[in-house]
Amino acid sequence: MGYIEELRELVGTRPLILTGVTALVIDQHRRFLMVQSGKIWKIPGGFIELGETAEDACRREIFEETGINIGNLQLIGVFSGRDFFTKLPNGDEYYPITLAYVTEDIRSGDIKADEVEIQKAQFFKWSAFPKELTPRDRQIFQSFVENLILERRRG
Repeated sequence: MGYIEELRELVGTRPLILTGVTALVIDQHRRFLMVQSGKIWKIPGGFIELGETAEDACRREIFEETGINIGNLQLIGVFSGRDFFTKLPNGDEYYPITLAYVTEDIRSGDIKADEVEIQKAQFFKWSAFPKELTPRDRQIFQSFVENLILERRRG
């Protein structure tokens, strides 16, 4: 049993604050890695376990969900607040604090969904991107694009 499951045994479905990680993984063709969970396409990621660094959790989650090993990560931003409140079908509630990263450092692995949490894993060109994004993912992509624009203006 993991940390979150142990907490749930103590507090039931009441809201928790949970720290998660996600990464925009960009391949050599400038495509973005997305995963499908249920009917929704999203940026891969998950929650940090006890004693784990955010970066190690991000690498672990990407590998578990997609089979891809990533290396260096650059922080995009931290996303939290009322807008990201989540109520799961089983009644569990939480407010996530999500550390979002970007990487082009794909080290190894063949893309393959875990088929437990994730049904599909796929790289998408910007022009063929899934239209339905969660508010969190929409905000992460927006911050990523804004950061790119700022970098280009500086450079």
